[in-house]
Amino acid sequence: MSTHDPQMLKGVLGLLLLSVLLDEPGYGYAIVTRLREAGFDDLAEGTVYPALTRLEAAGLLESHLERSSSGPARKYYRTTDAGRTELAARTRSWHALVTAVDTITTRTGEPA
Repeated sequence: MSTHDPQMLKGVLGLLLLSVLLDEPGYGYAIVTRLREAGFDDLAEGTVYPALTRLEAAGLLESHLERSSSGPARKYYRTTDAGRTELAARTRSWHALVTAVDTITTRTGEPA
């Protein structure tokens, strides 16, 4: 079981959500499941739902309701054109940050 620093995770959650929803729309619990399967097994559902709402309010995601055979309708999210543009910008920013952190941690003898 991996443990991620909650503050670091909070900082990249938008990037992760935009990435996960880029090719395939998803609803809240399914999105959490995808992230957990990718190694974020300590991710709390209560962190994801507000982030989805923020991204939708910013116009980076859009949503629609779909009937569910096993309960109430589910709210499905997908990335908008603006979300794809933002994802590209955040991805570039992330890689620049990782490179800078690797430079420092490599210099101090920590593994990169």
